[in-house]
Order: sequence, then structure tokens, then C-alpha cells
Amino acid sequence: MSTHPSDPSLRSFIDVDPASDFPIQNLPYGVFSTAANPTPRVGVAIANYVLDLWELEQDSRLDVGPLGVFSGASLNPFMALGPKVWTRTRARISELLRHDHPELRDNEELRTQALVPMGEAKLHLPFAVSGYTDFYSSREHATNVGVMFRGKDNALQPNWLYMPIGYNGRASTVVVSGTKVKRPRGQLKPPSVDVPSFEPCKRLDFELEMGVVVGQPSPMGGMLTEQQAEKMIFGFVLLNDWSARDIQQWEYVPLGPFLAKAFATSISPWVVTREALEPFRLNGPEQEPAPLDYLKQAKPQNYGVELDVSLRAAGANAPTSISRTNFKYLYWSSVQQLMHHASSGCAMNVGDLLGSGTISGPEKNQRGSLLEISWNGTEPVELPGGVRRSFLEDGDSLVMRGWCQGNGYRIGFGEVEGTILAAE
Repeated sequence: MSTHPSDPSLRSFIDVDPASDFPIQNLPYGVFSTAANPTPRVGVAIANYVLDLWELEQDSRLDVGPLGVFSGASLNPFMALGPKVWTRTRARISELLRHDHPELRDNEELRTQALVPMGEAKLHLPFAVSGYTDFYSSREHATNVGVMFRGKDNALQPNWLYMPIGYNGRASTVVVSGTKVKRPRGQLKPPSVDVPSFEPCKRLDFELEMGVVVGQPSPMGGMLTEQQAEKMIFGFVLLNDWSARDIQQWEYVPLGPFLAKAFATSISPWVVTREALEPFRLNGPEQEPAPLDYLKQAKPQNYGVELDVSLRAAGANAPTSISRTNFKYLYWSSVQQLMHHASSGCAMNVGDLLGSGTISGPEKNQRGSLLEISWNGTEPVELPGGVRRSFLEDGDSLVMRGWCQGNGYRIGFGEVEGTILAAE
């Protein structure tokens, strides 16, 4: 049998449902704790379990370098060890979980210590976020927003087709899935009034994004080649960049988003490695005009990740899917975003997070924000029980899921969930 961790024929000694996000071909990293051991540490998801890597490290089953890499509350020390260690470690974890490898399978004491039922695990923010940058790289999303606010003939700004547009966000308010989000307050000035007021946001929205987790640094003053940028990417998370549309409308001129995007950004607790996504690599949309030389790509840099957004309105018993799109539609790839980010000489750090920007597809049911789905509030979403939504209300819960579908297995991200609390 092949020992490559992404081989579709690999099987674990742990039963894995074909619909599970976490087969042996995935092995995403996260940080967890339990009631019995409340100290956060690093684990890997496999089926309905968390594999405790610190237990394996202490038992000399994993050797990644300095002892204690997996004993802390973030992935940053492990990511800092670099791509060769990432590859070697993933292969070793895969070996330990294989159905035909007895080392962990037949060691009942170690299995009991190292395999934690997912239901007993509390999941934490998986890495310490050094910096957060949000891009605007879906052509469909940018066009929809442009048509709404500037008209069809001026939908895309002149610079949009030449570089990945982005802004520096706030790492301090990146939170893990399940963290409740308080409705932000801010200055509101609808067109009908002359003077702004300070009050709770009335047009609260989500943005369906993927997040790139940077695992290696780059020096200040340098630039990145495509190959260098690719190797710096440790993995990906689901990302919801909550947005206060009415606050943003008043504040964004002339410097762009600020407080309207700074109050919360939610990410999934599992980081799916770039290597796990390798079988699902594909070409993105054709780029015309051709990118400038420093942004050119010699190989496919997009991924076929199915994305779904479900909304459970306050008081409702079940969520309703309101959007289904795919990461493959992103016009500027994650590698191009990273190359552009560093091109001025900006240093990148271990733990930097890059948001893809809202991911929308060409069809109406593929829009990645309520701003687009409700067309700026003019076409409210119809939910069961006669409930309608143009923007998010207090008590609403939003869930994003993502996965790559293989032959008989899927590489999934779990979910990122957030429930809206009333402003105080």
C-alpha cells in the first residue's frame, strides 16, 4: 500500500463515515482542551476523535524537534519549523493511524490517552494571529457590489483587474467558531439625514471567505516568488468576516474599511493543510489583462472547495441553506495575494492570516453575503415560517461549511458558527 498521506486508498483503524470531514487523508490541526485536562494543546481531527499530539510527543511516537512543540495553546511553534517538518509530521501521523500499522492500533493504553472523543473536546483558536489582512478577490462579488453602488458601467474600479485589492484588518478580534458576536455600535448616516448618529448597526452582514494561514516568515524589504509564497502557506480555514454595512457606508471614504470590519472575524477551529488540498488543486478564472510579471503564476493555484452558508433565524428550530458556492471562483489566488502583500517590502510573520475576500459565484444562489443575496435589502431572503431577512437580526445564527469531495471521502473544514447578540 502507498504510504502517501493523500492516497485515496488509505484507511484508518478508526471507522470513518464517508461523509465525515476528517478521514485519514485530511488530518487538520487544531488546539483543544478537555474537562479532565483543561490545558490547551495541539491535536489532529480524525473521524469523531481528536488525536492528542502532545501525548504522542511525550510517548516518543512523534519527534518534530524540541520537546513540547505540541504542548502549547497555538500552532505557531510547529508552523515555525517549516515545510519539511510539516510534511514529515503529517506522514508520521498518517502512518500511526493506518489500519495496517499496529503501533497505535494495538496499544490500548496509548489509544485511550491519545484519542479524545470529539464531543469531549473544547476547541480553541488554533493559532496566535500575528496580523490580519482582508482581500477583495472575487470578481463576481466585486462586480455585484459595484453594480449596486456605482452602476453596471462602472462596477469594477480601474485597479481591480491589475492587483489583489486588500486592507489591513484587526488580529485582536479574530475569534474561533462558536464565539458569540455582539452587534457593533458606530456612526450611522443614512442619505436622508444631515448629521450622523452613534447607535447599534442596523445592517449587519456576513462575508463567506477562506483564510490563508501563513506558516513561514519573509524578510522586510524582500519580495516573494510564486514558489516561495506557496511554501509559506501552512493551510486554510473557513472565515466569516462580519460586516456592518451601514457603518462602512459612512466611514469608508476616503481610506476604506475600518470599524465596520474590526469588531469580529470568525474562523473554523481546524486548519486544513495545503498538502491535504493538493489533490483538489485547479486553475482559477482566466485573468485578462495578464497580471504584471511579479504576479504571474506558472501552475494552478486555486482549489475546488465547496462552500455552504446556512442561516438559523432567531427562534427557528433548524438552519436553512442560503448560499452554495466554491473557492475555485476566486479571481486572485491565495498565492497571488501573498506575493502582492510582500511586493512592497512588507514583512510576513508566522501566524499571519489572509482573508480571501467574499467568495461569490456567477449564479444568484452563489452569492457570499446578504448584501448581495438581498440585493442591498431590496430582495429579502425567504426563510421557513414566513420569516424574511435582508440583514442579520439579534439571535440569528450563521454556519459556514466547506469541503473537497474525493472518491469515497471528503476533505472537510468542519464549520465556523456565530450567533448575534444584541448591542449593550
